[in-house]
Amino acid sequence: MGSYRHILITGGAGFVGSSLAIALKQDFNNVRVTALDNLKRRGSELALGRLSTHGVEFQHGDIRNPEDIVQAGSFDLLIECSAEPSVHAGYGSSPTYLISTNLVGTTHCLEAARIHHADVVFLSTSRVYPIKSLRELPVATAGLRLDLAPNQSGAGWSGQGISEDFPLHGSRALYGATKLASELLLTEYSEMYGIRSIINRCGVLTGPWQMGKVDQGFMVLWAAQHLYGGNLAYMGFGGHGHQVRDILHVADLYALLRAQFEQIDKINGQIFNVGGGRNISVSLAELTDLCTSRSGKRLDIAAEPETRDADIPWYITDTRAVTETTGWQPRYDVESILDDIFAWLGDNRAQLEPILKA
Repeated sequence: MGSYRHILITGGAGFVGSSLAIALKQDFNNVRVTALDNLKRRGSELALGRLSTHGVEFQHGDIRNPEDIVQAGSFDLLIECSAEPSVHAGYGSSPTYLISTNLVGTTHCLEAARIHHADVVFLSTSRVYPIKSLRELPVATAGLRLDLAPNQSGAGWSGQGISEDFPLHGSRALYGATKLASELLLTEYSEMYGIRSIINRCGVLTGPWQMGKVDQGFMVLWAAQHLYGGNLAYMGFGGHGHQVRDILHVADLYALLRAQFEQIDKINGQIFNVGGGRNISVSLAELTDLCTSRSGKRLDIAAEPETRDADIPWYITDTRAVTETTGWQPRYDVESILDDIFAWLGDNRAQLEPILKA
């Protein structure tokens, strides 16, 4: 961890932020770790006891208010996890909170990093890639999933997935636009002020303590409804549940960040696509079968054929660049990720069922 003395994690009571904060404190007890969060998302309050137990300091604050970041004091590493995380945010409603948090709030974070000359790790998203271009990929049905046609490839895409070279021209929804704009701002801050930085464009992150919803956290949502009982639907693309994502356990994300911290001079300023890759991917229909086998319940999954504006049929992360650069590889496969989630749901049923049951 080099010489870091104080790590500030924005969005620190969220699923990703709290998981990283606790893991860091467990591995580096002599390092001060502060989690800053506005506790807007239901379920984030459950993180407070866990953070305290592990020695993580919690500060109730909002990155939209720069004075809240000032109250955290001096820090030498910022892990920027805060976000309105839904790609559907702003459709049919005001985008004010989305833009204020994901763009203006990030600017406040970068300004604090400039003042303290802190390193920055920015958790961006795969949704910076344009929706139309992703929908135009030549996928076809193969069993219970969609997949690319064999031996085909193009600019930034192949059977290995979507790489960092995938073209950025086109619309990506306001969520993706705010994250891409934040990437550009960080790049400028890094160049102008000498801030060391890394950008990770994360795909679907999952694991215990994620409060799963339809638009963010589908692995936990699917598992919780099967275990606790509830309603699910295959939404879009004909309502078959064949759309595919690769997934990454949050513990594997932490392992990557550890590797990146150790090489920050070497990889300063680089952008990586981060996910589970082709071997750790799943369709909703495949996920239903996996959850059925673990819960012993076969749910009647509704079909909603109409595709929502921001939905895409297939996204798998091409992880070759981050693996070749850092040596990192994920350890959790789809089966072990689900085993971990189901164990957590069972062990904490009294707390979680009122929040996660539909």
